[in-house]
Amino acid sequence: MENVELIQLLNKELAIEIPGKLTYAELHSQLASYINRLIKNDFDKLIAYLYRIDVSEEKLKNLLQQNPREDAGNIIATLIIERQVQKIKTREHFSKPGKEAGEEEKW
Repeated sequence: MENVELIQLLNKELAIEIPGKLTYAELHSQLASYINRLIKNDFDKLIAYLYRIDVSEEKLKNLLQQNPREDAGNIIATLIIERQVQKIKTREHFSKPGKEAGEEEKW
């Protein structure tokens, strides 16, 4: 999977404009910076984004507690990227041609 598809999804879900051709490290850094701005300036919007993206609240709480000295923006950015990658892989899996269901499974 290319970062371009991931970046497009992030731009759509987070209403931001991350350039389309970044390395994973650059993407992560820009996303973490954006998350940190939300933490400081618009925490409610961050919570809404996390809910919309379906980031595991329990996993987030655990990671923040286990890594108190780690930048929260980095932790949250990692979880957002992981969740978006899961969504992309799931869509790819279920949209592959040639995966015909058996006659009994068709509607």
